[in-house]
Amino acid sequence: MHGTARPALRVQALAAIDEVTARRWNALVGEDYPFLRHEFLAALEASGAVSTATGWTPRHLCLWQGEQLVGALPLYHKAHSRGEYVFDWGWADAWERAGGRYYPKALSAIPFTPAPGPRLLLDPSVDPLAARRQLAAHWEAGTLSSWHLLFAESAEVDAWLAARPTLIVRHGVQFQWRDAGFGDFDGFLAAMTSKRRKAIRRERRLVADQGLHLGRLEGEAIDAEALDHFYRCYCLTYLERGQRPYLPLAFFQRLRETMPEALLLVQVRLEGRPVAAALSLQGSRTLYGRYWGSEVMADSLHFEACYYQGIEHCLAKGLTTFDPGTQGEHKLARGFAPLRLRSLHHIADPRLRDAVARFCAEEAQHLAAYCDAAEAALPFKDAVGGAPDRTANCDSPG
Repeated sequence: MHGTARPALRVQALAAIDEVTARRWNALVGEDYPFLRHEFLAALEASGAVSTATGWTPRHLCLWQGEQLVGALPLYHKAHSRGEYVFDWGWADAWERAGGRYYPKALSAIPFTPAPGPRLLLDPSVDPLAARRQLAAHWEAGTLSSWHLLFAESAEVDAWLAARPTLIVRHGVQFQWRDAGFGDFDGFLAAMTSKRRKAIRRERRLVADQGLHLGRLEGEAIDAEALDHFYRCYCLTYLERGQRPYLPLAFFQRLRETMPEALLLVQVRLEGRPVAAALSLQGSRTLYGRYWGSEVMADSLHFEACYYQGIEHCLAKGLTTFDPGTQGEHKLARGFAPLRLRSLHHIADPRLRDAVARFCAEEAQHLAAYCDAAEAALPFKDAVGGAPDRTANCDSPG
C-alpha cells in the first residue's frame, strides 16, 4: 500500500513577520542564535527600524507543505546598502553609472547585525536542495537586480552553492573568541605570551584606577532605568560620528519585554552613577556583543566593557564562543582569532555579474594573505594546544 503523498512545497512572501505566528516561526529556530527569533525580527519591524520608509521592506519567504510551515528565510527588499556590513556600494555606483538600476535589491540577512549564523530555517522533513532551488526561483524570476546572502554559516553557504553553483562568492573576515578549556580568565591569560598577558592586566588595572566599576546584569535584572541609560550611551556612539542611530529605544524596550533571557548588559559606574554600557545578546553556546556607548572618556574602558567582561561571562556561564561584532585588528591582540566568512550574490545581468565575479576573485587573494598574517599574529604561546582550533571555522578562498 502506498502512503499518502506529501503536499508540494509552496512559497509565500510575507509583508510583515507578524503574518506568521511566533510559535510556528520559532519552531524552526535553534537555541543558539537569537537574531532569527520571531521576537527579534518583530521588534525591528514594530519599532520602525525596519520598514519601507527606512529602506528595508520585509518580504520574508515561508515554505509551506499543506498547512505546515516547514521553512523560513528572512528577506528584505533594500533601497540602499546601509546597515549590512558587506559593502557593495561600488557595485551599485558602477552599475548605475553604466545606465543600470541596482536598487531595489533582495537581501537575506539580519538588519544591522553582522553576526554569522543560520539564515534558511528548514524542518528536517524537507529536502534542502529542493527547498533552496524553489526559493531561488522566486527572486530569479522577479525584476530585482540581485539577491545577497550575508553572514550565513559555512555549511549553509555550501548548501546554497550546491543548489545554485552560479552564485558569486565573496570572502570576508571577522574576529571571534573561542574557549579552549581555559577554565577562567586567569587560565585564558595563562595561554598567552607574557607580553600580552601583562598588557591585558595593565588595561584592566587602569580601568579600576580611574574609579570605574563594572557589573553584569542579565534578563529581568535589566530594569527600565538601566535600559534608558544604555540607550543614551548607545546614541552617543553614533552622534560622535555625526550619524543617527539605526535603532530606536522602542526596539530595545521590546526586546526587554519579549526576550529578556537573551540580554546581557554590562554597566559601568563612576561614583555610584552609570556612565557607560554595553548590551549583548546570548544563545545557548554563544555571546554576541553588539551595542556600546559611553558618557565618559576613559582609557581602556571599551576593551574592558566590550571584550574582557564578555570573555569572563562566557567562562562563567559555559558559553564556548564570543562574537564581539564587526571590524578591528585590535581584537586580535586580545585573543579573538580571525574567522573567514563567505557571502553569496546572485546578479541578474550577466555584464554586472562578470565584473563582480572578477572583483570578488581578486579580493579573495588579498584576504587570504591578510588572514594568514592575522593567524600568525595571535598572542597565544602555543597556537595548537594553548589556543582554540581556528581551522574548523575557516573557509578557504576559491
